[in-house]
Amino acid sequence: MVTGPRASRAEATRALILAAAERLFAERGVAAVSNRQIGEAAGQGNTAVVGYHFGAKEDLVRAVVRRHTTRIEGLRAEALAATEGSSDVRDWVDCLVRPMTDYLDGLGPPTWFARFHAQLTTEPAYREIVTQESLSSPALLATAEGLDRCLPDLPAEVRLERGDMTRLLLVHVCAARERALAEGAPTPRTTWDATATGLVDALVGLWLAPAAAPATTEGDRA
Repeated sequence: MVTGPRASRAEATRALILAAAERLFAERGVAAVSNRQIGEAAGQGNTAVVGYHFGAKEDLVRAVVRRHTTRIEGLRAEALAATEGSSDVRDWVDCLVRPMTDYLDGLGPPTWFARFHAQLTTEPAYREIVTQESLSSPALLATAEGLDRCLPDLPAEVRLERGDMTRLLLVHVCAARERALAEGAPTPRTTWDATATGLVDALVGLWLAPAAAPATTEGDRA
C-alpha cells in the first residue's frame, strides 16, 4: 500500500478528476465527454490519467455518484430516525425529498450533482448505476417502505407508475433549479428549502390522488 506524499498526490489527483468529470458530465452528458477532456479539465497533462486512476468510464461514473450519495445517505438516515412510526404520507415524502435538497443547499453554489444525476437517468448505459446505488441504500429503501405502508390502497401498476413519477420529479426539479442558479436565471422558489416544500406538496398530491380503474383490454372483454 502506497503511503506518504505519493499517496497524498494520488488522492489529490483523483479528487481533481472527480470534480472535473462531474462538471463536464453535468453540462454535456456522460457519453459526450472523453477521458482526455476530463484529464485536461482536471489540469493533468497525461492523457491516460483518468483510466489509470478509475479504469472504465462506468467506474468513474460510479465513483462520482458515491462521492455524494454516501453523505446523502447520512442525511436520510437522520431524517428516517425522526420519521419512524409516522402514518402521515407527507412525513415520508419529506424524508425522501429533503436529504437531497438539504445536501445541495449545503454544498453552496456552484453545484453540478443534480444535473449530473439527471444526465444519468436519461442515458440507458448509465441509468443502471443509479438503480444499483439506490438499491444499496438502506435509508432510502426504509423510506420507500415507510411511504408504502401509509399509502391508500392503489393498484400495483398505479404504485409503480407513481413511483416512476416521483423519481423523475425529484431528479429533474432539483436539476432544473441547479441549472437556473448556474445561469443566473429566475427560479420558482427562492431557496432550496422552499423548493423542497413545493416538491413535497406536489408529490403528496400525486400519491393521494384517486386512481382510475385500470383500462379494460381486448383480452379482458373476450
